[in-house]
Amino acid sequence: MSREQTGIKKELIIKNIFRVKEIGIMIPTILLIIIVQMVNPLFLTKLNVLSILRSSGYMLIPALGMTLILISGGLDLSVGSVYGLGGVVTAYCLTNGLPIVPSVLLGLLSGMACGILNGVVIVKLKIPPIMMTLGMYYMARGLVYVITQGTPIFPLPEAFKAIEQRNIILGIPTAVVCAMILAAVFFIIMRYTVYGRKIYAIGGNIETARVAGINIDAIMISLYAIIGTLSALDGVLMSSRLGSGQPSAGTGYELQVIAAVVIGGTSTYGGKGTLAGTVIGVIFMNILSSSMTIMKISAYWQNFVIGAALVVAVIIDQIKRSKTAED
Repeated sequence: MSREQTGIKKELIIKNIFRVKEIGIMIPTILLIIIVQMVNPLFLTKLNVLSILRSSGYMLIPALGMTLILISGGLDLSVGSVYGLGGVVTAYCLTNGLPIVPSVLLGLLSGMACGILNGVVIVKLKIPPIMMTLGMYYMARGLVYVITQGTPIFPLPEAFKAIEQRNIILGIPTAVVCAMILAAVFFIIMRYTVYGRKIYAIGGNIETARVAGINIDAIMISLYAIIGTLSALDGVLMSSRLGSGQPSAGTGYELQVIAAVVIGGTSTYGGKGTLAGTVIGVIFMNILSSSMTIMKISAYWQNFVIGAALVVAVIIDQIKRSKTAED
């Protein structure tokens, strides 16, 4: 191969790399890792990497559902409360003598029920998603406090606590394994199925989707059911890890999940986004949080930085949208 051909090949490789949709978040993530490691060599230790992976696993589970919701043009602000509800329902059942499997299923069903209710009210009564899910945010959190009376539910069976307290498969935490499996499943659904294409179509142009014969109501209800179930699953796993059902679990979690998804490149206007971008966005968020903790930056400033990152991501999304409209 001549020097000229080699040069052309390298140029094509570079162009293809920069055509990758997730490149916008991949580069900052890599740079952040390099910079933090240079500042503090403890950052990439096995213990800290494992901690980042575990936190990312927890965040990714509901973030997958949030990605689908945002792509479809919807929104769910009840994630954190449903997360808490799933955990305390499971813990309540366990402490009242119910076996592990039925208890976990009831915890998941509580999340699914919240999601279905969100979806039905939004599509049938035409209530804006932000209003309905905000109402669910308070209703689910209210149920959490009704069940717990404001105090943790414990003790939980050792077999249940072992689900998340003991690492499985090459030392990888259960939450990470669940997140990886779910990410692979939803990637296949969104990339290779009619259902996935319909979600993009609804978010891209809902009227066109309706004319094309897509059952918008059924798909939207199913999406809210999915994110409700995933949020509850997160709560179940956290209850296993903590060994108790905590009434405050998941408080404010929905904002972190939305931030990770938007930073990962999913448009707040619907129709655009990838699960790969969400995975990177979640990792970026947890690396950012971990790096600030290691550098002993105040928790107040950490919230500021995460909020600023979200604002920047939304501004970039708006700029891209404006350019697309002009073209």
